[in-house]
Amino acid sequence: MMKYSKQREIILNTLQKNVIHPTADQVYALLHKEYPTISLATVYRNLNQLAEMNVIRKITELNGSCRFDHNTHKHYHFICSKCNKVYDVPHECIPDLTTKVEAEIGVKVETCDVSFRGVCFDCINKN
Repeated sequence: MMKYSKQREIILNTLQKNVIHPTADQVYALLHKEYPTISLATVYRNLNQLAEMNVIRKITELNGSCRFDHNTHKHYHFICSKCNKVYDVPHECIPDLTTKVEAEIGVKVETCDVSFRGVCFDCINKN
């Protein structure tokens, strides 16, 4: 169990309020306005600790940068190839892939990270 930390609490709250799947640098930029004494190292350390405790998800496959997601429920991601926004795709949209993979090749899937890429609604409407 993780000891309580005021800094960790504000980092988690910031992540929950900004569901954009931010990088640690983005979380730091959001926090630094209100908490100018917080360091980038503190943000990185606490995000990684929260991910290790499964309080948040650390996503490494999105656009080659490490992002953080407050949503730990099963879901997939859509990444806009124009603006790089990341959207959650509900797990229910796709039949349970892990069960099919397990049955087909006889393995035990521990995690499944699926990302869709394309153009988001906002970028489509800009053209």
